[in-house]
Amino acid sequence: MQDTLVLDKPEQLKALGHPLRVRVLEMLGQEGREQLTNRELAQRLAVDPGHLHFHVRMLLKAGLIELADDSAGREKPYRAVAKTFRVAPELLASGGARDIQAAMIDQVQRAHGLYSEKGRFRGAQLEVRLTLERALEMMTAFLSATQDVEDQAADKIVVTMFAHPPASQD
Repeated sequence: MQDTLVLDKPEQLKALGHPLRVRVLEMLGQEGREQLTNRELAQRLAVDPGHLHFHVRMLLKAGLIELADDSAGREKPYRAVAKTFRVAPELLASGGARDIQAAMIDQVQRAHGLYSEKGRFRGAQLEVRLTLERALEMMTAFLSATQDVEDQAADKIVVTMFAHPPASQD
């Protein structure tokens, strides 16, 4: 398993364009649960195994998960191909990433519901005068810097960044 996989293909983003597929990757990335079958994933996510199978196949086809072994049994275990997934900023900037952006927003909403009352959710927003290109450069620099300071002993956190004009232009 790789430490980090940089998603740089539109089909990889499309595979992450559904909240259930993002949750599958989260589940496969949790400590002690590196390999799970479709049925085990469905149980933990409280969804129908047949419905989930479609989503697992999309992740498999996009190369985000893989078969964990060559067992001949009917239920084959899957594992994530990397511990961490990062989206190439230039791919997000291309405008063809609506699905992944919707999935990111869904993840932020779920995390807020789970962690805000416990004080484990942080957010910040500001309006600043920058070009989108400069904001993208800053995001890219931040993402690169995180690789240098990442603490393997720390719990995982999710950092989500968006840059856009204000929704209401006065």
